[in-house]
Amino acid sequence: MSRSAHPAGPRHADVMTEGHYTAPPADLNALDPKVWARTVTRDEDGAVTVGGIGVTRLAEEFDTPAYVLDESDFRARCRAWADAFGRDADVFYAGKAFLSRAVVRWLKEEGLNLDVCSGGELTCALDAGMPAERIAFHGNNKTVEEIERAVTVGVGRIVLDSFQEIARVSHIAQRLGRRQRVQIRVTVGVEAHTHEFIATAHEDQKFGIALAGGQAAEAVRRALTLDGLELIGIHSHIGSQIFDMAGFEVSARRVVQLLAEVRDEHGVELPEIDLGGGLGIAYTSEDDPREPHEIAKALGDIVTRECEAAGLATPRISVEPGRAIVGPTAFTLYEVGTVKPLEGLRTYVSVDGGMSDNIRTALYDAEYTVALASRTSDAEPMLVRVVGKHCESGDIVVKDAFLPSDIAPGDLIAVPATGAYCRSMASNYNHALRPPVVAVHDGAARVIVRRETEEDLLRLDVG
Repeated sequence: MSRSAHPAGPRHADVMTEGHYTAPPADLNALDPKVWARTVTRDEDGAVTVGGIGVTRLAEEFDTPAYVLDESDFRARCRAWADAFGRDADVFYAGKAFLSRAVVRWLKEEGLNLDVCSGGELTCALDAGMPAERIAFHGNNKTVEEIERAVTVGVGRIVLDSFQEIARVSHIAQRLGRRQRVQIRVTVGVEAHTHEFIATAHEDQKFGIALAGGQAAEAVRRALTLDGLELIGIHSHIGSQIFDMAGFEVSARRVVQLLAEVRDEHGVELPEIDLGGGLGIAYTSEDDPREPHEIAKALGDIVTRECEAAGLATPRISVEPGRAIVGPTAFTLYEVGTVKPLEGLRTYVSVDGGMSDNIRTALYDAEYTVALASRTSDAEPMLVRVVGKHCESGDIVVKDAFLPSDIAPGDLIAVPATGAYCRSMASNYNHALRPPVVAVHDGAARVIVRRETEEDLLRLDVG
C-alpha cells in the first residue's frame, strides 16, 4: 500500500500501513537510551522514573495525559550543540518544535540563539528575555505587523522568503529608520529522503526562492540595491528527520556556487550561510541519528571544501536544530482506558489522549514506540495499536508495537520522543483539553505549560 498523503475520509485508517513492526524485543521492560531521555530509568519496583521521580507520582500530581520533559537532558543537548559548533558558528534553536517561556530561558542560559516563525513565537521569546539580536525570524508569509515588530525590536536577522517580502521588509525598515539584517532563503533542488509533507528544498513547494532559472540570483541582486536591507547571507533548508548527510553536501555545493556568482557579479562575499535544521532523532530503536559533533564536523568539512574550490573565504555557518534538541527530551504519559483484542490482527489499547496531543502519526505516518510505564511485566509480548479517544478511525498514537499481554485498564504507558511538535501542533479536537508540559529536574517537577481547563475553552467561545 502507498505511504503517500491522502484525504481524510472513510478510508482514513488505511494510511496506517500494515506490517511496519519488527519482531518483539527480547525484553519488553528495557528502555532503549537512544529513544528515551537521559535520566529515564526504572526504579526498584519496576516503574519508569525521570529525573528521579516515578511516573505514578507524576500521574497522581499532574494527571494524564501529560508531556513529561527532562530539563537536564534538554540543557545537555543545548550544550552539546553549542560545543560542537563552537564560537565560529551559530546554533539557532527552531522554536516551532516546542516553545515556552521556560524553554526560552534555558536556551538563553545555555548560549543558544532562537529561530521564530510567527508573531506569537516572537512574543514568547521577547517576554522570556531572549535578546532580540539573538532571534531569527522565518516564515513564508510574514504579516506587515509581524515585520514591523521584528524590525522595531531589532531581531538579528529576518529570513526573506519571496520577492514581495524583499521589498516589503526594506520599505518597512526604511520607514522605521532602520537597516535590517536579512538572509535570503533559497530552494536548492535537493529533496531529502523524508515524507512528502516535510521535504522542503524541492522547487514545487511554498518555501524559498528557487536557484533554478536564476531566481535566487535575482533576489540577491534586488536585496543588495535596497537601502533598508543589509544582506548577510543565504539560507537553505532541505527537509526534516534527515539521517543522511548527502543532501547537505549537494545543498552546500549549490549555495556556495551562488555565493561565488554573487562575488563575481557584485564584488561582494556574503559572510554567512545557514544550512537549516532537520536532523533526525530516534523515534524507534531502528533509527540511528548522528551526534552533534559528527554533524558539525561533516557540515564544516563540506562548506570548507566547497569554498576552497570556489576561491571563497569560508562563511560563518548557522544551523537550526529543533527536534534534535527537544524531541528526545520528553515522553507523553497516558492512562490505559480500554483493551480490545481483535483475533488474528492485534489488540487495540485505548488511552486518554490521542491525535489532539500527537497528530504526527495521522499527519505524517510517523512511527513511535511505547512502554508499560507503571510496572514491569513478565507476560508474553502482544502486538498492539495504541489509539486515542477521538471520533476518527485515524486517531492512532502508535501504529504497531508490542506491550505485555497483561496490559489492563488503569496501567500507565509512555510514548517517548514526543518533545518536538506534539505540544506545538496539539488541538482541541472534540473539545479535548491540551495536556500540560511538566518539567522534571533533579527530583523536582513543575508545570511549565499548564493543562487547559474547560473554562479556557468557554472563555474563547463568546457565543
